[in-house]
Amino acid sequence: MVKEGKAELRALGDAIRAQRKRMGVSQEDFAEQCDLHRTYIGQLERGEKNVSFTNVLRVSKAFRIKASALIENAGL
Repeated sequence: MVKEGKAELRALGDAIRAQRKRMGVSQEDFAEQCDLHRTYIGQLERGEKNVSFTNVLRVSKAFRIKASALIENAGL
């Protein structure tokens, strides 16, 4: 992976994991809510995937927050 953006992807992944855990939901159940695969959620949480805007919207919708709030929660 290119180094540019790696820290930001990790920060976003950490924010996703923290919010999911606050909800008390497994990766598998959360993935189903987002209509994404469980392994993809894991990769997002570890900062391994460059998430598309569409998937940011799916994740934030499952959290019932705005996409901007998700990004702000990541400190970005």
